[in-house]
Amino acid sequence: MAGKVIANLKKTAYYLKRNGVKKTWYAVRERLHAEGAQGYGVCELTREEWNRQRDESAGWDITFSVLVPAYRTKEAYLRDMLNSLLEQSYLHWELVLADATEDDSVKTVVSSYEDDRIRYVKLENNAGISENTNQGLVSVTGAYVGLLDHDDVLTTDALYEMAKAIREGRNRGMDLQMLYSDEDKCNGDMSEFYDPNFKEDFNPDMLLSNNYICHFLVMKKELIESLRFRPAYDGAQDFDLVLRAMAQLYDRQEQIYHISKVLYHWRCHQASTAENPQSKLYAYEAGCRAIQDYADKQGWRAHVEETPHLGFYRLVYENGIFANRERVGAVGGPVFYKDKIQSGRMDEDGNVYYEGTHKYYSGYLHRAVLSQTAVAVDIRNIRVREECRQLFEQAVGVPYRTLPQEEIFDSSTLPKGCDYVALSLAVCKALKTAGYEIVYMP
Repeated sequence: MAGKVIANLKKTAYYLKRNGVKKTWYAVRERLHAEGAQGYGVCELTREEWNRQRDESAGWDITFSVLVPAYRTKEAYLRDMLNSLLEQSYLHWELVLADATEDDSVKTVVSSYEDDRIRYVKLENNAGISENTNQGLVSVTGAYVGLLDHDDVLTTDALYEMAKAIREGRNRGMDLQMLYSDEDKCNGDMSEFYDPNFKEDFNPDMLLSNNYICHFLVMKKELIESLRFRPAYDGAQDFDLVLRAMAQLYDRQEQIYHISKVLYHWRCHQASTAENPQSKLYAYEAGCRAIQDYADKQGWRAHVEETPHLGFYRLVYENGIFANRERVGAVGGPVFYKDKIQSGRMDEDGNVYYEGTHKYYSGYLHRAVLSQTAVAVDIRNIRVREECRQLFEQAVGVPYRTLPQEEIFDSSTLPKGCDYVALSLAVCKALKTAGYEIVYMP
């Protein structure tokens, strides 16, 4: 795993420079502990399963345009990318490769492939990643557009899984607008695969903390054409795109679908953000600006701050979140026991996210320290909007009293021996039924 070791050493050195010895010490301890706890391996499709998928989907009418902006792409990487499309178990796709390379090096490689689904578009000049992609977008014909970087690859079942999800959505009367999958990283020669990103289903506040959606992203053609890419956000153009898509689909979140399977391999090499975080610091700055733009357009008085972790952010609201977001009914934080998270964000069954995480650790992909939309939060560390406190009292059975000089509920007023989980679920269910959102803000 030499590639992964080198990448981690570079990240650690840069983290130390940004955040100091103490935070780096805990970050390294957490990383080593996580790596020792579990391994990761790629599961390749068997030939039998690949054939089954191809036979099953042969008559499906869902079409994809995979859009790839290329610029001076290394031949080996380009061929890997092209081959990953040609090896798809799903047939109904086209590749639109928008090439801004000054010479014919990319064109020469593409010309060696005899498949009319590969469409080469020569751009007159290199106008930057966003504008290059926009020029390629003009040529797409598929009902859905998938975004693929020129040095990355798809798994052989990537388009099949996307088409299957779209078909299943149709059967439920749902016209899916945006889909995304899990992903992992690989080294330059694709001999090592690591750092899988097993993602959550769509979570608006987590997206305002980090572009966790990332790859493999597929959008309805009309949606991506209406949004297009904005050159001012080059480096974080996909993040900006997804945030603006979220703004359009916020009241139709059921049309955003997560496929909980790794369908994308993000290649790490010296020039990539994945391996060398300093190679594209402007990308993280652009991500900060993309979140700020989203907040400004919502009319929120808030500013974006970077966290100790590159690419991860927090929104700080002037006069608090309730003064800016009228939909938010409650905010919760973690409950610690012996320096570890005992409770905090919960699912509908009362299971605790990040349980057992040390208070100085950031959790899997730093999610334990990010703001995120929640189904429920623990009543022992909750703040409730003033207009919602009557609902709180009806669900809990005691008045909403706060701790001295704070808005946090004073849980000492609850009866001894009460079921904190049941009360937490009850009050959060009441708030959500009334149309309010709940945010976990550690």
